[in-house]
Parts: sequence; structure tokens; C-alpha cells
Amino acid sequence: MTRFFSLLILLAVSLPAHAAFNIFATVPEWGALAQEVGGDKVSVYTATHGLQDPHRIEAKPSLIARARTAQLVVATGADLEIGWLPLVVRESGNAAIQFGRPGYFEAARFVSMLEIPPVLDRTLGDVHAAGNPHIQTDPRNLLKVGEALARRMVELDPANATAYVANYQAFAERLRTALVRWEKQAAPLRGVPVLVQHKAFPYLQNWLGLKETGTLEPKPGLEPTSSWLAGIVAQQTAQPARMVLRAAYQHAAPSLWIAERTGIPVVVLPFTIGGTPEATNLFSLYDDTINRLLRAL
Repeated sequence: MTRFFSLLILLAVSLPAHAAFNIFATVPEWGALAQEVGGDKVSVYTATHGLQDPHRIEAKPSLIARARTAQLVVATGADLEIGWLPLVVRESGNAAIQFGRPGYFEAARFVSMLEIPPVLDRTLGDVHAAGNPHIQTDPRNLLKVGEALARRMVELDPANATAYVANYQAFAERLRTALVRWEKQAAPLRGVPVLVQHKAFPYLQNWLGLKETGTLEPKPGLEPTSSWLAGIVAQQTAQPARMVLRAAYQHAAPSLWIAERTGIPVVVLPFTIGGTPEATNLFSLYDDTINRLLRAL
């Protein structure tokens, strides 16, 4: 990484300054990460907010117009945005950000993916061929994605290479310090059994050592019936969970149904920036997530 950046920085010294580098981020976590790396050298537009389901966004003309002027699209990938982003990118007419071009960046390509299905079968629900796309729930993934994103920004905008490298390195140092604090704080959560409303948290569970004992959705993306939920309640006798986890953007009814019948708390997690009033940036996102989990104990 250091040699790559050093070469591009040398090339950038003689290049003139120019207008802000335009970035189109699909979800709040990547918009925030792009801003951390880009600082005042970039203009970041985020297509969605923390209380929207990132799977189900409408490809509105306003999004297409924003993509038309972007120099870089930052997406999760792993089919998270499959229902809307391909249309936005295609209709933008912007050659620089088409799939396979340097101006199109997918975060999921740079992390170790979990829950990769052994077979692709849509009867199993909303499965993702590349694995579970909700990688942002483990902050350690931000280091890998941030490094790759900084490389891409240096490649596309070498005039500001020095700033991008310095910004990423400063962010990574702050994040590594925060990780030590978060992991110490979250130690009581290790091994705690939980139910999840949607398979949104495997990376969070892997990071903190939470143990998933059941999913309220019978298949990913499929709303549960009362008979399915009754089975989850019955399962509590043999495998008692301590809490039900739900992302802030999700419908509350299934988790509340379980809570009323089992007495275990529902923990509404921000999932991304803006999911809760406290989750205002990439650091308070994980502060709030851990605080909410600990309060449920």
C-alpha cells in the first residue's frame, strides 16, 4: 500500500488543483467513509438514509441526475442494491461509473464475506450469491474497505492523492483505537444468545461473539406468519434467547409479537448512520450499537 500511494503522490505533485471530486454513495456508511477519506477535496451525495431498506429503493430521476455528474459510485455490492442501482447507473449515461469501470466501486469485494449460499435457489428467499451484504455492522471491515477506497480515489483523482492518503491513515488510526475500546466494552456480550428479525447482523455477531438462535423471517425477505412466530416462541424453551435484534428500518410488528409472548427485550439497532438519533457518524454508530445491546442485558 505505501509504495503504491507514494508513486501516485509523486505523480500528483505537478498536477493542478481542480473542483471537488463528486462521489455518489448508495448508503450512509459509504457516504461517511468517502467523506472521511476525501475530506474537503470531495463532494459526497448519499442516495439513501438510515430509515430506508437499502434493498428496496426506487430509481428516481433525481438519483439518475446525481449519478450523471458523479466521478465515483461507492456501493456495497453483493446484490444489495440490485433492485435499483443498475438502472440508475445505466440511465445516467455516465461512462465513467458503469460496472467494471474504475469509477464504480463495490465495498463487498474487499472483505471476507459470510453466509455465501452453497446453491442459488430463489425458493430460499432473498439470498445473495456473493454472501450476506451487511458488512458495515463489523467496523473492522471499514479498515479494508477504506484502504481500497483510498486507493481508488488516488487513482481517479491523483491531484489530491496526498490528502486522501493522509485522511485515510488518520481515520484508520482513530478506528483502531476505537476498536480496542469497543471490544473491551462489549466483552459481556460474548456468547449471548439472540434472535434476529432479519439476517442483518452476521458480521456484528461474528465481531462481538453473539450467538444467533433463530430468525423471525422464515426466509430472508419473507414476512413471518403467526404460526412461524409461534414456533420461535416454542423454541425458547430449549434455546432461550436473551433479546431480539431488529434494524431500525424494519417493520416492528414481528419482534414486538415475540417480545410480548416471551418477555425478552427488542433491541432496535441503528444498522447504519441515521438509523437512530445517536448514530450520527461512523464512530457513534458503533457506540450506540454496543450501548443498546448492553442495556438489554
